[in-house]
Amino acid sequence: MYKQLVDSNDRAVEKGISRQVLDTENRYYGGTIDPHTGVAWVNHTTGTPTDMCYWGAALANPDSKYYRNMEILDRLRLATEFVLRFQHEDGSISPGWTNYHSPPDTAFVVVGYAQLYQLLAKQEWAPLQPVLDNMLLFLERTLPVMLTGGVHTPNHRWVLCAALGFLHELFGVEEAVQRASQWLAEGMDITPDGEWTERSNGIYSAVSDIMLIHAARLLNRPELLDPVRQNLHMMVYLVHPSGEVVTDYSGRQDLGSVHDLSPYYLPYAILARSDKDTVLAGMAEWAGRALADPGVCSANVLVRLLLEPELQQPFESAAGLPEQYEKILNGDFLRHSYLQEMESAGHQGRIFHSRLHTDFGAPVARIRDGDTSVTLITETPSFFALRHGAARLLAVQLASYFYPGFVPMQEMTRLPEGYLLKGEQKKGYYGPVEGALLPPSAGTALSPWYLLPHQSRLLTHEQTLSVEAEVQRTGTGWTIRLHCEEPGEVMAQLSFNFGWEGNFTSGELQTVEEDCCLWTGGKLRYTYGGDWIELTGGEMAHRATSVREAKLQNNCKAVLVNLMTPFDKTFTLTLSPSIIGGGN
Repeated sequence: MYKQLVDSNDRAVEKGISRQVLDTENRYYGGTIDPHTGVAWVNHTTGTPTDMCYWGAALANPDSKYYRNMEILDRLRLATEFVLRFQHEDGSISPGWTNYHSPPDTAFVVVGYAQLYQLLAKQEWAPLQPVLDNMLLFLERTLPVMLTGGVHTPNHRWVLCAALGFLHELFGVEEAVQRASQWLAEGMDITPDGEWTERSNGIYSAVSDIMLIHAARLLNRPELLDPVRQNLHMMVYLVHPSGEVVTDYSGRQDLGSVHDLSPYYLPYAILARSDKDTVLAGMAEWAGRALADPGVCSANVLVRLLLEPELQQPFESAAGLPEQYEKILNGDFLRHSYLQEMESAGHQGRIFHSRLHTDFGAPVARIRDGDTSVTLITETPSFFALRHGAARLLAVQLASYFYPGFVPMQEMTRLPEGYLLKGEQKKGYYGPVEGALLPPSAGTALSPWYLLPHQSRLLTHEQTLSVEAEVQRTGTGWTIRLHCEEPGEVMAQLSFNFGWEGNFTSGELQTVEEDCCLWTGGKLRYTYGGDWIELTGGEMAHRATSVREAKLQNNCKAVLVNLMTPFDKTFTLTLSPSIIGGGN
């Protein structure tokens, strides 16, 4: 795998060189252009620091064809000058997508930049000195914003801790340790089964893992590795047979998107060695196979492997990973007791530029049977997802006009051959404000709605929509029985969202728009790559083509079934037989 990384890094070097701005009159002189925006940025993903890590790793590595290449060195020097010019006076950077003068985005860059600096500083190659001087100056300038800056999201705290640890190592500033201790005093936001607050298996769980590994080492806090171990062991059950990570219930932008295990390579590899854990080693090998390049600036794998050469060696032993399992995550987590305490926190349910993530710790069931992978979910728009070989059913979602939008399931109970999920929504009306509580403006010619004390209105005529989904395993696939009694005459719509790459070869379909159809009856078969999923249960109890506030996923093929309450409806999902119960 090490040679594969060296080769892919050399290819990344060449791509970066082709995108570097060499026109001295251009405002981005020395930076590398992000092909998606046409702009050179200082950020840790699509920004110039990522290309700098590729170039620096090549310059420092005798196994690279660009080892101590003077042209690459000059390109790197120009890039360090660009980064200094675009660093704000307060020491921060603006990544470009949002978050201007951003402490956390600066911290991401610091983590990658500091490791690259440490690698280059070990080379004892005099021509590197101007590069080293510029990089150290950038890092030193970040100290004020790292010592005072705040965050938006849960994982940002651990990124800042890692950055502060690196700055302490480089400059010996004790205030960096003190600031990190303040963040760490907030405690770890992870369930006993290993789920981080943001439930972001595709992006931010891996971020939290590697940042806490750095913080544990740099701040001498080995206990910070315990939550990382929990998450890494949980992830064993959150990868489809293809290597695609389960993102069906993420609380961040990876929701429903395709991600692989590559961001987890370093966390798995580092802890597999330190713990001599063969399961983690097996996961590291799986993640390593997904590495198309060394990664972004903040988590560049090759830079870390050159700093810790022992990571370049094959694992002594790696366990085979489970291909047959049924696992409930967070099934015993006392989530509701935590939610009941939220009122005492004092924030009144409001948080700025972020989310409270009240779905944290909601139960998830994962079932794998060879090349078939199933996810049952609560507290998200989708409650069921399935991969069967190459055929992907990305989401099954129920929406209604009762509380316009999706109906998430809040409870999950295990049955002998499946699961019972329950969802409930309430909606009522609000009476007049009592006279004694009215503001002075109510008695004037103009009484703004937003000045009235709406919290004082009495609730009237509250209605409740209760839905059950009974999901059962069969010998040939699955059944989904949906049941809802009242209120009556509520229009509902069940959506089956399939991968965009496949096709429907049967079923009575009425086109709504591109890649979206009403399924009115007949057997519906979706096929891709020789595998198929066949469904029964199509119906059109009303003619609405969508439900307000229920936006379907992008990049998928959606099939809609229109239902009207009361309903008791069963859908069968039959899977192509060639791989049922098979293995990889």
